[in-house]
Amino acid sequence: MARIAGIDIPRDKRVEVALTYIYGIGLASARKILETTQISPDTRVEALNEEDLGRLRSVIEGGYKVEGELRSEVAMNIKRLMDIGCYRGLRWRRGLPMHGQRTRTNARTRKGPKKGQVGRRKVAT
Repeated sequence: MARIAGIDIPRDKRVEVALTYIYGIGLASARKILETTQISPDTRVEALNEEDLGRLRSVIEGGYKVEGELRSEVAMNIKRLMDIGCYRGLRWRRGLPMHGQRTRTNARTRKGPKKGQVGRRKVAT
C-alpha cells in the first residue's frame, strides 16, 4: 500500500479516487494535485513508482491542510463557537441542527435515535 499523509491509500483504485481517502482532499482537490504533479488520473496506485509518490507527498504536505491538522482546526473552530456562546455554538452543544431546520419532526441525524416516553401511561377513566 502507498502511504501518503499517514494514510494507506488503496492500491487497486485509480489515483484520482484513492487520494480522496485522505481527510481534507476531495475529488476537485485530487484533480488539482494530479495536474500539478503531472500524473494521469487514470493510472492505478499500484502502477505509481516512488518518484511519483514522492511528488504527491510533497505537493500535499506543502500546500494542503489534511488529516490531524485539519481535524484539530475544525474542532477548535467548533470549540470557539461554543465558548463565545453564539447561536451556532449553543446548537453544537445541544446536538441540534443549526441552520434553521425544524426539529419537532426529522433532525434524527443530529438528535440521534428516538428516546421513548418511559413510564408515561394514559389515565383510565
